[in-house]
Amino acid sequence: MALTSGLGGQLSIDLGALARNWRALDKVSAGALTGAVVKADAYGTGITMASKALHAAGARFFFAATPDEGMAVRAALPDAHIFILNGLYPGAANLYIRQNLMPILSSMAMLEEWLAKCLERNEAYPSAFHFDTGINRLGFRLNEASLVRDRIQNLGYAPQMVMSHLACADTPSHEKNRTQLALFGSVMTQFAGIPASLANSAGLMTGRDYHFQMVRPGIALYGGRAVSGRKNPMAPVVTLHVPILQVSEARTGETVGYGASYSLSRNSRLAIISHGYADGFFRSLSGSNTRPGGKVAIRGKICPVVGRVSMDQVVVDITELGSDIPSPGEGAEVLGNLIGVDDQADAGGTIGYEILTALKGRYSRNYVGDGNLPPG
Repeated sequence: MALTSGLGGQLSIDLGALARNWRALDKVSAGALTGAVVKADAYGTGITMASKALHAAGARFFFAATPDEGMAVRAALPDAHIFILNGLYPGAANLYIRQNLMPILSSMAMLEEWLAKCLERNEAYPSAFHFDTGINRLGFRLNEASLVRDRIQNLGYAPQMVMSHLACADTPSHEKNRTQLALFGSVMTQFAGIPASLANSAGLMTGRDYHFQMVRPGIALYGGRAVSGRKNPMAPVVTLHVPILQVSEARTGETVGYGASYSLSRNSRLAIISHGYADGFFRSLSGSNTRPGGKVAIRGKICPVVGRVSMDQVVVDITELGSDIPSPGEGAEVLGNLIGVDDQADAGGTIGYEILTALKGRYSRNYVGDGNLPPG
Protein backbone atom coordinates (compact mmCIF):
# COMPACT_ATOMS: atom_id res chain seq x y z
CA MET A 1 0.00 0.00 0.00
CA ALA A 2 1.32 3.40 -0.95
CA LEU A 3 0.57 6.17 1.54
CA THR A 4 -1.23 9.05 -0.11
CA SER A 5 0.37 11.81 1.95
CA GLY A 6 3.91 10.55 1.49
CA LEU A 7 4.82 12.23 4.78
CA GLY A 8 3.63 10.05 7.61
CA GLY A 9 1.24 7.47 8.92
CA GLN A 10 -2.47 7.42 8.20
CA LEU A 11 -5.12 6.49 10.74
CA SER A 12 -8.50 5.75 9.20
CA ILE A 13 -11.74 5.52 11.17
CA ASP A 14 -14.65 3.78 9.48
CA LEU A 15 -17.77 5.63 10.64
CA GLY A 16 -19.99 3.20 8.76
CA ALA A 17 -18.51 0.29 10.74
CA LEU A 18 -19.00 2.24 13.96
CA ALA A 19 -22.66 2.81 13.11
CA ARG A 20 -23.16 -0.85 12.15
CA ASN A 21 -21.62 -1.97 15.44
CA TRP A 22 -24.02 0.22 17.42
CA ARG A 23 -27.01 -1.10 15.49
CA ALA A 24 -25.89 -4.70 15.98
CA LEU A 25 -25.61 -4.17 19.73
CA ASP A 26 -28.95 -2.36 19.78
CA LYS A 27 -30.57 -5.47 18.29
CA VAL A 28 -28.99 -7.65 20.97
CA SER A 29 -30.14 -5.35 23.76
CA ALA A 30 -33.69 -5.59 22.39
CA GLY A 31 -35.99 -4.18 25.11
CA ALA A 32 -33.30 -1.99 26.68
CA LEU A 33 -32.16 1.40 25.43
CA THR A 34 -28.65 1.31 23.96
CA GLY A 35 -26.35 4.14 24.93
CA ALA A 36 -22.83 4.82 23.65
CA VAL A 37 -19.69 5.32 25.70
CA VAL A 38 -17.52 7.99 24.07
CA LYS A 39 -14.96 8.67 26.80
CA ALA A 40 -11.23 8.95 26.07
CA ASP A 41 -11.84 10.72 22.74
CA ALA A 42 -14.27 7.96 21.79
CA TYR A 43 -11.64 5.31 22.43
CA GLY A 44 -9.13 7.16 20.28
CA THR A 45 -11.40 7.56 17.26
CA GLY A 46 -12.34 11.22 17.78
CA ILE A 47 -15.24 12.17 20.06
CA THR A 48 -16.89 14.68 17.71
CA MET A 49 -17.05 12.54 14.60
CA ALA A 50 -17.76 9.33 16.50
CA SER A 51 -20.60 10.90 18.47
CA LYS A 52 -22.20 12.26 15.31
CA ALA A 53 -21.98 8.86 13.61
CA LEU A 54 -23.44 7.09 16.63
CA HIS A 55 -26.25 9.62 16.85
CA ALA A 56 -27.02 9.14 13.16
CA ALA A 57 -27.16 5.40 13.80
CA GLY A 58 -29.79 5.94 16.51
CA ALA A 59 -27.92 6.53 19.77
CA ARG A 60 -29.42 9.21 22.00
CA PHE A 61 -27.71 8.54 25.33
CA PHE A 62 -23.97 9.21 25.60
CA PHE A 63 -21.52 8.49 28.40
CA ALA A 64 -18.40 10.62 28.79
CA ALA A 65 -15.91 10.48 31.64
CA THR A 66 -15.32 14.19 32.28
CA PRO A 67 -17.21 17.47 31.84
CA ASP A 68 -14.79 18.50 29.10
CA GLU A 69 -15.66 15.36 27.15
CA GLY A 70 -19.33 15.99 27.79
CA MET A 71 -19.03 19.52 26.43
CA ALA A 72 -17.42 18.17 23.26
CA VAL A 73 -20.40 15.87 22.76
CA ARG A 74 -22.81 18.71 23.53
CA ALA A 75 -21.16 20.94 20.91
CA ALA A 76 -21.63 18.19 18.33
CA LEU A 77 -25.09 17.05 19.44
CA PRO A 78 -27.30 19.76 20.97
CA ASP A 79 -30.16 17.33 21.69
CA ALA A 80 -28.17 14.39 23.13
CA HIS A 81 -28.61 13.07 26.67
CA ILE A 82 -25.11 13.11 28.18
CA PHE A 83 -24.05 11.40 31.39
CA ILE A 84 -20.71 12.13 33.09
CA LEU A 85 -19.29 8.89 34.46
CA ASN A 86 -16.81 10.52 36.84
CA GLY A 87 -19.66 12.25 38.59
CA LEU A 88 -19.87 15.80 39.87
CA TYR A 89 -16.54 17.58 40.15
CA PRO A 90 -16.53 19.79 43.27
CA GLY A 91 -17.71 23.32 42.54
CA ALA A 92 -18.67 22.50 38.94
CA ALA A 93 -22.44 22.19 39.28
CA ASN A 94 -23.12 25.43 37.38
CA LEU A 95 -21.07 24.17 34.43
CA TYR A 96 -23.07 20.91 34.28
CA ILE A 97 -26.30 22.87 34.36
CA ARG A 98 -25.22 25.29 31.63
CA GLN A 99 -24.12 22.46 29.38
CA ASN A 100 -27.09 20.22 30.26
CA LEU A 101 -24.80 17.45 31.49
CA MET A 102 -26.02 14.79 33.91
CA PRO A 103 -23.53 13.84 36.63
CA ILE A 104 -23.55 10.22 37.74
CA LEU A 105 -23.46 10.86 41.49
CA SER A 106 -21.44 8.34 43.48
CA SER A 107 -21.03 9.74 47.01
CA MET A 108 -23.06 11.51 49.66
CA ALA A 109 -20.91 14.61 49.14
CA MET A 110 -21.74 14.69 45.43
CA LEU A 111 -25.40 14.10 46.15
CA GLU A 112 -25.61 16.89 48.70
CA GLU A 113 -23.83 19.37 46.43
CA TRP A 114 -26.15 18.56 43.53
CA LEU A 115 -29.29 18.70 45.67
CA ALA A 116 -28.17 22.01 47.15
CA LYS A 117 -27.89 23.46 43.66
CA CYS A 118 -31.33 22.12 42.77
CA LEU A 119 -32.79 23.74 45.89
CA GLU A 120 -30.95 26.99 45.22
CA ARG A 121 -32.41 27.21 41.73
CA ASN A 122 -35.72 25.54 42.56
CA GLU A 123 -35.18 23.10 39.70
CA ALA A 124 -34.79 19.30 39.78
CA TYR A 125 -31.76 19.06 37.50
CA PRO A 126 -31.28 15.51 36.19
CA SER A 127 -28.60 13.14 37.39
CA ALA A 128 -27.94 9.42 37.78
CA PHE A 129 -26.79 7.44 40.83
CA HIS A 130 -23.94 4.93 40.85
CA PHE A 131 -23.76 2.14 43.45
CA ASP A 132 -20.64 0.05 43.96
CA THR A 133 -21.58 -3.63 43.86
CA GLY A 134 -18.07 -5.00 44.09
CA ILE A 135 -15.53 -3.23 41.88
CA ASN A 136 -14.47 -0.77 44.59
CA ARG A 137 -14.13 2.25 42.37
CA LEU A 138 -16.69 5.04 42.21
CA GLY A 139 -20.06 4.44 43.80
CA PHE A 140 -22.25 4.74 46.86
CA ARG A 141 -21.70 1.88 49.26
CA LEU A 142 -24.53 -0.65 49.39
CA ASN A 143 -25.35 0.29 52.96
CA GLU A 144 -26.00 3.85 51.80
CA ALA A 145 -28.89 2.85 49.53
CA SER A 146 -31.57 3.52 52.12
CA LEU A 147 -29.92 6.81 53.12
CA VAL A 148 -29.89 7.97 49.50
CA ARG A 149 -33.48 6.84 49.00
CA ASP A 150 -34.72 8.63 52.12
CA ARG A 151 -32.83 11.81 51.27
CA ILE A 152 -34.30 12.17 47.80
CA GLN A 153 -37.78 11.09 48.86
CA ASN A 154 -37.81 13.84 51.46
CA LEU A 155 -37.12 16.36 48.70
CA GLY A 156 -39.28 14.74 46.02
CA TYR A 157 -36.24 14.25 43.77
CA ALA A 158 -35.79 11.25 41.45
CA PRO A 159 -32.69 10.33 39.42
CA GLN A 160 -32.89 9.59 35.73
CA MET A 161 -31.17 6.25 36.27
CA VAL A 162 -29.45 4.06 38.86
CA MET A 163 -26.39 2.15 37.68
CA SER A 164 -23.51 -0.06 38.70
CA HIS A 165 -20.50 -1.50 36.88
CA LEU A 166 -19.39 -5.11 36.42
CA ALA A 167 -15.87 -6.07 37.42
CA CYS A 168 -15.55 -9.37 35.51
CA ALA A 169 -18.01 -9.18 32.63
CA ASP A 170 -15.27 -10.06 30.12
CA THR A 171 -15.33 -13.54 31.71
CA PRO A 172 -19.03 -14.46 31.61
CA SER A 173 -18.59 -17.58 33.78
CA HIS A 174 -16.98 -15.63 36.63
CA GLU A 175 -19.07 -16.01 39.77
CA LYS A 176 -18.68 -12.32 40.59
CA ASN A 177 -21.02 -11.43 37.73
CA ARG A 178 -23.95 -13.22 39.34
CA THR A 179 -23.03 -11.80 42.72
CA GLN A 180 -23.02 -8.25 41.40
CA LEU A 181 -26.27 -8.86 39.55
CA ALA A 182 -27.92 -9.98 42.79
CA LEU A 183 -26.52 -7.05 44.76
CA PHE A 184 -27.65 -4.59 42.11
CA GLY A 185 -31.11 -6.14 42.22
CA SER A 186 -31.19 -5.52 45.96
CA VAL A 187 -30.26 -1.86 45.38
CA MET A 188 -33.01 -1.43 42.83
CA THR A 189 -35.66 -2.55 45.32
CA GLN A 190 -34.95 0.77 47.04
CA PHE A 191 -35.62 2.72 43.82
CA ALA A 192 -38.80 1.28 42.42
CA GLY A 193 -39.76 2.71 39.04
CA ILE A 194 -36.33 4.22 38.34
CA PRO A 195 -34.55 2.94 35.17
CA ALA A 196 -31.51 0.76 35.86
CA SER A 197 -28.24 0.16 34.01
CA LEU A 198 -25.58 -2.48 34.68
CA ALA A 199 -24.23 -3.82 31.39
CA ASN A 200 -21.15 -2.60 29.56
CA SER A 201 -20.19 -4.22 26.23
CA ALA A 202 -19.36 -7.57 27.81
CA GLY A 203 -22.38 -7.49 30.10
CA LEU A 204 -24.59 -6.78 27.11
CA MET A 205 -23.20 -9.89 25.40
CA THR A 206 -23.39 -12.05 28.53
CA GLY A 207 -27.16 -12.23 28.83
CA ARG A 208 -30.46 -10.38 29.06
CA ASP A 209 -30.47 -10.62 32.84
CA TYR A 210 -27.86 -7.85 32.80
CA HIS A 211 -29.63 -5.51 30.40
CA PHE A 212 -32.23 -3.80 32.61
CA GLN A 213 -33.47 -0.58 30.97
CA MET A 214 -30.17 0.79 29.59
CA VAL A 215 -26.97 -0.81 28.30
CA ARG A 216 -23.71 1.10 27.95
CA PRO A 217 -21.47 -0.43 25.25
CA GLY A 218 -17.99 0.99 24.81
CA ILE A 219 -15.15 -1.16 23.47
CA ALA A 220 -17.42 -3.25 21.22
CA LEU A 221 -18.58 -0.14 19.35
CA TYR A 222 -15.01 0.49 18.24
CA GLY A 223 -14.35 -3.06 17.08
CA GLY A 224 -12.54 -4.30 20.18
CA ARG A 225 -13.01 -7.67 21.84
CA ALA A 226 -15.34 -7.42 24.84
CA VAL A 227 -15.52 -11.06 25.96
CA SER A 228 -12.44 -13.20 26.50
CA GLY A 229 -12.27 -16.57 24.80
CA ARG A 230 -14.90 -15.81 22.18
CA LYS A 231 -14.64 -14.83 18.56
CA ASN A 232 -15.10 -11.09 18.32
CA PRO A 233 -18.30 -10.41 16.31
CA MET A 234 -17.74 -6.67 15.89
CA ALA A 235 -16.58 -4.96 12.72
CA PRO A 236 -13.12 -3.33 12.87
CA VAL A 237 -13.34 0.46 12.97
CA VAL A 238 -9.71 1.63 12.82
CA THR A 239 -6.87 0.99 10.42
CA LEU A 240 -3.37 2.40 10.76
CA HIS A 241 -0.66 2.40 8.10
CA VAL A 242 2.77 3.89 8.62
CA PRO A 243 5.60 4.46 6.12
CA ILE A 244 8.65 2.32 5.62
CA LEU A 245 11.76 4.48 5.96
CA GLN A 246 14.46 2.09 4.83
CA VAL A 247 15.11 -1.51 3.86
CA SER A 248 18.47 -2.93 4.85
CA GLU A 249 20.43 -6.17 4.94
CA ALA A 250 21.87 -7.63 8.15
CA ARG A 251 23.96 -10.73 8.78
CA THR A 252 23.78 -13.67 11.12
CA GLY A 253 24.92 -12.78 14.64
CA GLU A 254 24.27 -9.06 14.31
CA THR A 255 21.92 -7.49 16.81
CA VAL A 256 18.95 -5.19 16.32
CA GLY A 257 17.98 -2.18 18.42
CA TYR A 258 18.70 -0.86 21.88
CA GLY A 259 20.09 -3.29 24.39
CA ALA A 260 21.06 -5.79 21.68
CA SER A 261 18.13 -7.91 22.85
CA TYR A 262 17.60 -9.52 19.44
CA SER A 263 20.38 -11.40 17.70
CA LEU A 264 19.85 -12.53 14.12
CA SER A 265 20.01 -16.28 13.57
CA ARG A 266 20.25 -15.91 9.78
CA ASN A 267 21.09 -13.37 7.13
CA SER A 268 18.05 -11.12 7.16
CA ARG A 269 16.31 -8.32 5.38
CA LEU A 270 14.91 -5.66 7.70
CA ALA A 271 12.39 -2.87 7.21
CA ILE A 272 12.60 0.17 9.46
CA ILE A 273 9.21 1.82 9.84
CA SER A 274 8.30 5.30 11.04
CA HIS A 275 6.44 4.35 14.19
CA GLY A 276 7.35 3.97 17.84
CA TYR A 277 6.17 4.23 21.39
CA ALA A 278 5.65 7.99 20.94
CA ASP A 279 2.95 7.00 18.43
CA GLY A 280 1.24 4.46 20.67
CA PHE A 281 3.17 1.36 19.60
CA PHE A 282 4.10 0.15 23.05
CA ARG A 283 7.61 -0.83 24.06
CA SER A 284 6.09 -4.11 25.29
CA LEU A 285 5.65 -4.99 21.59
CA SER A 286 9.43 -5.38 21.27
CA GLY A 287 10.67 -8.72 19.99
CA SER A 288 13.63 -10.55 21.56
CA ASN A 289 15.17 -13.99 21.09
CA THR A 290 13.23 -15.24 24.10
CA ARG A 291 9.91 -13.51 23.51
CA PRO A 292 8.05 -12.69 20.28
CA GLY A 293 6.77 -9.16 19.92
CA GLY A 294 4.21 -7.36 17.83
CA LYS A 295 3.70 -7.69 14.11
CA VAL A 296 2.97 -5.54 11.10
CA ALA A 297 1.71 -6.48 7.67
CA ILE A 298 3.69 -5.55 4.56
CA ARG A 299 2.45 -6.39 1.08
CA GLY A 300 -0.21 -8.63 2.61
CA LYS A 301 2.15 -10.72 4.71
CA ILE A 302 2.63 -10.71 8.48
CA CYS A 303 6.14 -9.67 9.54
CA PRO A 304 7.49 -9.84 13.11
CA VAL A 305 8.93 -6.97 15.11
CA VAL A 306 12.58 -7.61 15.99
CA GLY A 307 14.49 -5.75 18.63
CA ARG A 308 13.23 -3.08 20.97
CA VAL A 309 10.57 -0.62 19.93
CA SER A 310 12.12 2.84 20.15
CA MET A 311 10.50 6.24 20.39
CA ASP A 312 10.27 6.85 16.64
CA GLN A 313 11.07 3.59 14.88
CA VAL A 314 10.26 -0.10 14.77
CA VAL A 315 12.29 -2.75 12.94
CA VAL A 316 10.55 -5.72 11.33
CA ASP A 317 11.99 -8.79 9.68
CA ILE A 318 10.82 -9.01 6.07
CA THR A 319 13.10 -11.85 4.99
CA GLU A 320 10.10 -14.08 4.25
CA LEU A 321 8.94 -11.64 1.58
CA GLY A 322 11.79 -12.93 -0.59
CA SER A 323 12.25 -10.88 -3.72
CA ASP A 324 9.05 -8.94 -3.09
CA ILE A 325 10.95 -6.04 -1.54
CA PRO A 326 8.99 -2.98 -0.45
CA SER A 327 10.16 0.52 -1.23
CA PRO A 328 10.75 3.43 1.15
CA GLY A 329 7.52 5.39 1.54
CA GLU A 330 5.39 2.28 1.18
CA GLY A 331 2.91 1.62 3.97
CA ALA A 332 3.07 -1.03 6.65
CA GLU A 333 -0.20 -2.05 8.31
CA VAL A 334 -0.07 -1.71 12.09
CA LEU A 335 -3.83 -2.11 12.53
CA GLY A 336 -6.26 -3.25 9.90
CA ASN A 337 -7.71 -6.26 8.13
CA LEU A 338 -4.71 -8.51 8.79
CA ILE A 339 -3.76 -7.29 12.28
CA GLY A 340 -6.58 -6.41 14.63
CA VAL A 341 -6.56 -4.21 17.70
CA ASP A 342 -6.67 -7.26 19.94
CA ASP A 343 -3.88 -9.01 18.00
CA GLN A 344 -1.51 -6.19 18.94
CA ALA A 345 -2.91 -6.08 22.46
CA ASP A 346 -2.30 -9.79 22.99
CA ALA A 347 1.25 -9.49 21.67
CA GLY A 348 1.94 -6.58 24.02
CA GLY A 349 0.41 -8.17 27.09
CA THR A 350 -2.35 -5.58 27.33
CA ILE A 351 -5.95 -5.04 26.18
CA GLY A 352 -7.54 -3.53 23.10
CA TYR A 353 -8.78 -0.56 25.14
CA GLU A 354 -5.19 0.57 25.69
CA ILE A 355 -4.21 0.11 22.05
CA LEU A 356 -7.15 2.24 20.90
CA THR A 357 -6.85 5.00 23.48
CA ALA A 358 -3.14 5.35 22.67
CA LEU A 359 -3.90 6.40 19.08
CA LYS A 360 -2.50 9.89 19.47
CA GLY A 361 0.59 9.51 17.33
CA ARG A 362 2.18 11.52 14.56
CA TYR A 363 -0.10 10.58 11.72
CA SER A 364 -3.00 12.06 9.81
CA ARG A 365 -6.54 11.07 10.73
CA ASN A 366 -9.00 10.22 7.99
CA TYR A 367 -12.69 9.43 8.34
CA VAL A 368 -14.18 7.01 5.84
CA GLY A 369 -17.49 5.21 5.38
CA ASP A 370 -20.93 6.63 5.89
CA GLY A 371 -21.94 7.14 9.49
CA ASN A 372 -24.99 9.15 8.43
CA LEU A 373 -27.20 6.34 7.23
CA PRO A 374 -30.69 6.44 8.71
CA PRO A 375 -31.45 3.92 11.49
CA GLY A 376 -32.50 0.57 10.18
